[in-house]
Amino acid sequence: MKVKKAVIPAAGFGTRFLPATKVVPKELLPIVDKPTIQYIMEEVASSGIEEVILITGREKGSIEDHFDTSTELENYLKKKGRLDLLQMVQRIAEMVTLVAVRQKEPLGLGHAVLCAKKIVGEEPFAVLLGDDLIDAEVPCIQQMMERYQRLDGAMIAIQKVPKSETHLYGIIKGKRIEDRLYRVEEMIEKPRQGEAPSNLAIIGRYILPPQIFEILEKTQPDQRGEIQLTDAIKELNRDLPVFGYEFIGDRYDAGDKLGYLQANIAFGLKHPELGKKLKRYLKKYPL
Repeated sequence: MKVKKAVIPAAGFGTRFLPATKVVPKELLPIVDKPTIQYIMEEVASSGIEEVILITGREKGSIEDHFDTSTELENYLKKKGRLDLLQMVQRIAEMVTLVAVRQKEPLGLGHAVLCAKKIVGEEPFAVLLGDDLIDAEVPCIQQMMERYQRLDGAMIAIQKVPKSETHLYGIIKGKRIEDRLYRVEEMIEKPRQGEAPSNLAIIGRYILPPQIFEILEKTQPDQRGEIQLTDAIKELNRDLPVFGYEFIGDRYDAGDKLGYLQANIAFGLKHPELGKKLKRYLKKYPL
């Protein structure tokens, strides 16, 4: 079945970026000249997904506003003859059909996904985490969708990481069944150093069947009182196969300060107006 809907959780407080995120949602922090979440929306739209369910929290209405029509701004740009900027602003509003759902309490990623149950209905859907920016010629979620069409079950994005960093990620144990595709046998959340079964880390892209909702409803909260999506996927794996797909592309953790800076540099170097200037500037700071 074709994947037509995507869920984007965006209800977190963004505490790692305080004080910048005191009044500005972390999803709207810019990577060069675009909010972080716009890169995620562009990935969704480029992959042919028709509808996005945005899971928001209190004081996150500005995210919805960014993807809405701005009549005053558009009229101003028309009067000034800035048709290039006008078209850019209009494209943002026309990018996807957006439905916002409020997560009333921050009860974990699994709970955030569960909030989308009524809108998703009985069909498979994608989940994209806003902290994971993936720069790829073919959008990451599109790569996954193309392979998902011939599979039955669920799919998670994976990436090889240095063995010294496996304790920072959820790691899979799996059997390689074809190029870049693994049948997941086990998922371990942040294993102790030296105890990871592989160096294949789970990255923030998922394609999930509707059965995940019933499992999430029964999943017990962890020690922090949060419902974890990984726990529900482990339970799903008992009845339906879960596949790990090693995507092609460069991933940046925009939820981490260093990753955020790396993303700005990487996208800045590719920017048509800034790339050459930034490259010259960076030469002042040789490694």
